[in-house]
Amino acid sequence: MKPVETLHDWFDTPQGAYLLTREQDFFDLAVKDIFGFNAVQLGLSQRAFLRDSRMPLRCYAGQEEGAQVRVEMDELPFETGSLDLVLMPHVLEFSAHPHQILREVERVLMPEGQIIISGFNPRSLWGLHRWGAKDGYPWCGEFIALSRLKDWLALLGFEVVAGRFACYAPPFRHSKWIERFSFVEPSGDRWWAVCGGVYFLQAVKRVPGMRLIKPNWNNGLVSKLIPVAPKLNRDVTKRADADE
Repeated sequence: MKPVETLHDWFDTPQGAYLLTREQDFFDLAVKDIFGFNAVQLGLSQRAFLRDSRMPLRCYAGQEEGAQVRVEMDELPFETGSLDLVLMPHVLEFSAHPHQILREVERVLMPEGQIIISGFNPRSLWGLHRWGAKDGYPWCGEFIALSRLKDWLALLGFEVVAGRFACYAPPFRHSKWIERFSFVEPSGDRWWAVCGGVYFLQAVKRVPGMRLIKPNWNNGLVSKLIPVAPKLNRDVTKRADADE
């Protein structure tokens, strides 16, 4: 068997293929209804998670083979406010500076631009398995809790608009055991949804707008102010007559 040296290699194993099928289905469905001009997938450039996107300009960026643009994730070479969609499949858990990457993504996204993240769920059977198998992919990553990720996004001004879990079967290495436990997938969505081995999060970049509030001169304000001037003039005239 080919040695698992990268996450891309792991996706070629039965264990990884089980997860990849569900990830591809989710991304295909999610990107189909997001409109704009520029979409970028960060990481896993060998996997075309943007294949169903309707945006005219689609780019695969990362350090791995197959990337159209070589980038450092925490210093993206894109113009501020230039992207409509950024996909991040398992980028954060294998980075030393995940929050800095999110800050960069927030910078390059235009207002109302969207970000879609996939990550391994530490509060699942997959997360438990990681503690006993820390060597190799994907277990060498730092799995990030969904609640923590939501806090990071909220601090950066993102609003979470959609999300889901998948991969409820234990992380078996052999396909025959994975197939035997295929029955837990539909029941997992219903009975223990938050315990899926992987989660997906879709969020929108919100930018507070500033609206200039002008006085409404037609609400009677002018008519209330007009009589003041004649009154002052009459008072001045009466005092002048008295002095004479």
